[in-house]
Amino acid sequence: MLRFTVRRLLLTIPVLLGVATLVFALLHLVPGDPAQVMLGEAAAQSDVDELRTKLGLDRPFAAQYLQFVAGVAQGDFGTSFRYGTPVSSEIAQRLPNTVELALAAMSVAMLIAIPLGILGALHRGRAIDQVAMTLSLLGISMPNFWLGPLLAILFAVGLGWLPVSGTGDWRHLVLPAVTLGAALAAILARMTRASLIEELRELYVLAAQARGLSYSRAVLRHALRNSLIPVVTILGLQFGAVLTGTIITETIFSWPGVGRLLIQAINFRDYPLVQGCILFIATTYVLVNLLVDLAYGWLDPRIRYE
Repeated sequence: MLRFTVRRLLLTIPVLLGVATLVFALLHLVPGDPAQVMLGEAAAQSDVDELRTKLGLDRPFAAQYLQFVAGVAQGDFGTSFRYGTPVSSEIAQRLPNTVELALAAMSVAMLIAIPLGILGALHRGRAIDQVAMTLSLLGISMPNFWLGPLLAILFAVGLGWLPVSGTGDWRHLVLPAVTLGAALAAILARMTRASLIEELRELYVLAAQARGLSYSRAVLRHALRNSLIPVVTILGLQFGAVLTGTIITETIFSWPGVGRLLIQAINFRDYPLVQGCILFIATTYVLVNLLVDLAYGWLDPRIRYE
């Protein structure tokens, strides 16, 4: 297990380096001058040139790239053009809000998906199964950039039950979490149903009943646990989608997280901040996939990594 973990951690280095290189190259190829954006269209060219020199944008592309990679290797993502503060501190300030939203969205997804998947598997082909799968199909079909405004219009503007934007108490979290978790719940529900149906066909379920367990306990104690292995896989892979989904959701609901910070940085041509946000999302995605692999051994002891 230790050798597997170390090997996977070492493999993340070229992946993150590739992400950093691609992001750096694309940002510098996109039309637009950060110095011009910061000073405005009416600024004198001499002032723009002076600011470019101050920000280091007048240096050769290769020199800027090497400085960026060297800084990342030391944990230094540079200084934000817009805020004049370290990129790491800007991300750290907004990270708790993004983590809170992502965990709330995944909690909403699991609270909806697991019961729907179990009901669909236990009542396969019946009305309950058809209703559960219809709901999951609706969840997959509704993108968050459409569902978010719809929920805001209905529950915030129309009924006035929930706030439409910002942070505060739990009421501010409901609409963004449901918007972000709906599509994930739909995918998990269908995966839970399909996986549990396969496990219910195994002989160990019948053997558990022969030992005196009721059918429901045999399903929940044995079949459900084994069926969660592919569900955990999808959950881990979709966590990256949840993080990227926060970019749109946080923008819709003015949620002050890393996703909204990334959009603001792109609009302002804040190269260091954009690079830092994307690297943070990529690193989180890679580490979550590693945790998913390690979780296999806990869910199914038959899995060996050596």
